[in-house]
Amino acid sequence: MTIPPALPAATIMLLRDGPAGIEVLMVRRHTKSGFAAGALVFPGGKVDAADAALTRHSRPADLLPFRIAAIRETWEEAGIFLAHPRGEDRLIDGADMRRLRDAYPDSAVDPVALLGEARLEFATDRLVRFAHWITPEAEPRRFDTHFFIAPAPAGQIAAADGRETLECAWLSPADALAAGDAGRALVMFPTRLNLMRLARSRSAAAALERAGHEPIVTVLPVITVEAGERIIRIARDCGYEQSEMRLPPASR
Repeated sequence: MTIPPALPAATIMLLRDGPAGIEVLMVRRHTKSGFAAGALVFPGGKVDAADAALTRHSRPADLLPFRIAAIRETWEEAGIFLAHPRGEDRLIDGADMRRLRDAYPDSAVDPVALLGEARLEFATDRLVRFAHWITPEAEPRRFDTHFFIAPAPAGQIAAADGRETLECAWLSPADALAAGDAGRALVMFPTRLNLMRLARSRSAAAALERAGHEPIVTVLPVITVEAGERIIRIARDCGYEQSEMRLPPASR
């Protein structure tokens, strides 16, 4: 059997502090999506060839196309743009975004255009590596996905694009997990385990600090069929509280 290649992909777990503790931005994928239809996920997607072409003016050097793809996809799917004014360290905020949309209406859906026109830079330096997952070899559509976490820019409002995503929500890890357990949302195995890992931190600052010191382990789950049920498993030494889960019959 030929194993499909794992396409490079990236995702951001965008963090803020809510009334009850840490919250993460999650989006609900469109029900007609070709992958993870209807699932509650973190914004993200495939690394495009154009993402690699934008690495010249960005930092740090590691995984730059993945970092740029994660920022671009978060803009496209959730309307939040992680960027600096050129030469400044601060993230653009909600007021900056309103000025940009007024000044560059033709660039409102194209963050790449804003890099030159509005003298912005992708805030790739604000992304902290969190996890690295590769889709099981038994799956027909596979991704080699780097997970990052980053602080949410102040005042920017998340909004679903209506094409790839239907809903945006700031959720505590516990609430997102509870929605999956109760059947109110489809929470896939990698999403579930990374929510559980995020829940170890009580604030966004603590999560960023912890992630900066924890090792990144490449996780390649295996799917088996046992007593007519599909089971997905990872090695027990990957650093997660859970190592297996039953998959729904129609899961792909």
